[in-house]
Amino acid sequence: MATHQRSREAILGGAKRVIAEVGSYESNMINIASRAEISRATIYNHFADREEMMMGIVEAEINRLTEVAMSAESKVEALFSLSKEISSDPALAKMVETDHDDIVKLITISDHPLWIAVHRNLADIFGANENNVGLILRWLLAQFTSPLTEPQSRAQAEKLASLL
Repeated sequence: MATHQRSREAILGGAKRVIAEVGSYESNMINIASRAEISRATIYNHFADREEMMMGIVEAEINRLTEVAMSAESKVEALFSLSKEISSDPALAKMVETDHDDIVKLITISDHPLWIAVHRNLADIFGANENNVGLILRWLLAQFTSPLTEPQSRAQAEKLASLL
């Protein structure tokens, strides 16, 4: 893997760990650089500012979750895996606790390119029509603020898959 990509992944991983500890509002580039074991200058070589870095985290998470779902053996397993990942994410949990405005932005569906990508990815993963993609998306978004236990994730994934 190229050094540039490793640095970017370290930054995003460090940022996600800091957010899990203090939330996005209290995170800062000094703590992120420390967690990523890189210099602040390296962060600014990858991202113009904090907002761009936060969008990078969202994009990386969308890509990671897409890979998780695509590698699942069935629609049920894909739904279950996505649910489990979202419901157990410590950074999301901390943001729900401390960063209400950011959570509202994350769960507000819009015509932003990342939302378009999420929609397209869900359609590709589940071979679903527009209505079913909307149903899946809203089910997953609800778990940002109301995480499910693994048994709940499993039961609801099975029920939702049967509707697709």
